[in-house]
Amino acid sequence: MKLLSTLLLTSALILTGCATTSSVDPMYPNGPLKPLSQGKVGSSEVAELEATGDLWVRIRKGFAMPDLEQDLVQNQEQWYAARPDYIQRMTERSSKYLFHIVEELERRNMPTELALLPFIESAFNPQAVSSAKAAGMWQFMPATGTYFDLKQNVFRDDRRDVLASTRAALDYLQKLYNMFGDWHLALAAYNWGEGSVGRAIKRNEKLGLPVSYLDLQMPAETRNYVPKLQAVKNIVAEPEKFNTELPIIENHPYFQALDLPHDIDVELVAKLADVSVKDFKALNPSFHKPVIFARATPQVLLPWDNAKVFRRNLQAYSEGQFASWTVWTVPTTITVAEAAQRAGLGEADLRAINNIPPRMLIKAGSTLMVPRDANVKTDVPGHVADNGQISFAPEVVTVRTTVKARKRDTLVSVASRYGISVSNLADWNDLKSTASLRPGQSLIAYLPSRAARSARAESSDSAARNTRGGGKVATTSKNARTSAPPASRGGKSEPKARGGTPAKKRK
Repeated sequence: MKLLSTLLLTSALILTGCATTSSVDPMYPNGPLKPLSQGKVGSSEVAELEATGDLWVRIRKGFAMPDLEQDLVQNQEQWYAARPDYIQRMTERSSKYLFHIVEELERRNMPTELALLPFIESAFNPQAVSSAKAAGMWQFMPATGTYFDLKQNVFRDDRRDVLASTRAALDYLQKLYNMFGDWHLALAAYNWGEGSVGRAIKRNEKLGLPVSYLDLQMPAETRNYVPKLQAVKNIVAEPEKFNTELPIIENHPYFQALDLPHDIDVELVAKLADVSVKDFKALNPSFHKPVIFARATPQVLLPWDNAKVFRRNLQAYSEGQFASWTVWTVPTTITVAEAAQRAGLGEADLRAINNIPPRMLIKAGSTLMVPRDANVKTDVPGHVADNGQISFAPEVVTVRTTVKARKRDTLVSVASRYGISVSNLADWNDLKSTASLRPGQSLIAYLPSRAARSARAESSDSAARNTRGGGKVATTSKNARTSAPPASRGGKSEPKARGGTPAKKRK
């Protein structure tokens, strides 16, 4: 006991001497600091900290789903192992997003196998769109995205947003697991739909059959879905077994989220952060337009080491306005040419930035991207930026057509028959609106294409009947008979043509 006391006293003196020594230079780490992984508590009283700089190691330690062993898994393993270039591209692309996904899974106590699910869904491409219109690296359908509060409008699509889509996907997977109590069934429902899996389970229950993933009848895509994930899990667990080399992914955040004080152009954000626009869009793939509206999207993601650069440059920026675009809500249904003129932009440019198809009118209430005047100081309101939509109506193209007056016709009755105004019909034919008409009298009318075809067909039928009856066409005779309006019109007038009236015919 005396010896132990002597040793403790000696150690204390040595430590005191070390604390007061100033001859040793302090040591500083090189490069950015890297967080330690979560400590693992063992049976002893002191927690053993187990640090790793490799995110793949952290993912492997979080595997918690039961393994699926069947021939379909082996087939998928062979498929992936035969494509090392494909695996390399996928895993390198995933390096921007995996750390965040793993953090979220661990925070929710969910299996880290789920971090590999975007490999199956989209090959970790946030811009991926399926033939069924599912979008983003988690492949949300439009309706499912809306259910999980993923905004989809003309300015952005949160199904592609890294943070929002990951939150929604994990919410959905947790919901499905709570519903079925089995991760394989939850994954099948994520791919096939919860209703479809539920009906397949009830069908097996009625037949007295088991209701596990392998026992249910399902489409081939869903049948191969979990085996694909299992194959990727096996390759990540033992890459050397499949002659695969995984790229190094540091156990460190790839990006930071930064607040935006104003509406700001995408190119300006990239410039201030000293990153390429391509790299910026890889972290912020939800934006449709060249400007970010701060009221709706108050944060952007930037590479970890560029976040500080952006803050410093944003604070020092004094070269003019932050955003060169704003939003205009169209008050009435107008042509693209008129909208371009009012916005002070070329028609082709307005079409390009707002994705306006040809031969369309812009309907009232649509939100258009337009150049921002230097005098505009206010940002786009949040309710506009969050809910902006654009809708179109077909642009009616008119055709110069000759129509025939019938017995007892007036300009009013002819105009009503073809869905045009009396004043326009009178103007096109240099007549007064009260002028009387002769049966068979030719009139010029500018009609929509379909109405023009009907009018021509009517004239042809009338001419054919006159030919059969009298041996010749008599379109201007007082006794000429004309056919009734085509039955297909149903008594309804064609929509009125837009864009003004044709030039008045000279006398």
